[in-house]
Amino acid sequence: MNKFITFLILIVLTTVVKAQSTTEEDRIKKTIETFFDGLHKGDSTTVSSTLHPTIKIQTTFSNKEGKKVLVTETKDKLLTNIANKNPQHTYLEKLLSYTIKIDGNLASVWTPYEFYLNDKFSHCGANSFQLFNDNGTWKIIYLVDMRRRSSCKAIQK
Repeated sequence: MNKFITFLILIVLTTVVKAQSTTEEDRIKKTIETFFDGLHKGDSTTVSSTLHPTIKIQTTFSNKEGKKVLVTETKDKLLTNIANKNPQHTYLEKLLSYTIKIDGNLASVWTPYEFYLNDKFSHCGANSFQLFNDNGTWKIIYLVDMRRRSSCKAIQK
């Protein structure tokens, strides 16, 4: 009987720990989904709500000459670009998966993606997000994305 009770307690504790972890992962994923909802709609206020005031934003790609480039952008420039999105253009950054790692107040998220402009395939790559749990609210503190037009697994339409 003691073994059964011990076994039952272990199952309950494992379920509780897994549920707490899943909740944090869901909250982190929701922050990223909110970021992209704002991007797709051209809503800089929504995007801004997901960003920490001191966020660092970078993009990397290879230029036409094959040189590897790293570009740093300010939060203000990102938000201005989103706010000035041409309303006739549609953006869709289709996230293919999420890999989420959490340690206390720090989360790391890897999201491979395909990007479509006006329903036409534009490019693919991956995003790397670093998030900080700001007393109960996950905020993006670092965002870097990789962009390329070739070697994409996407079905180019």
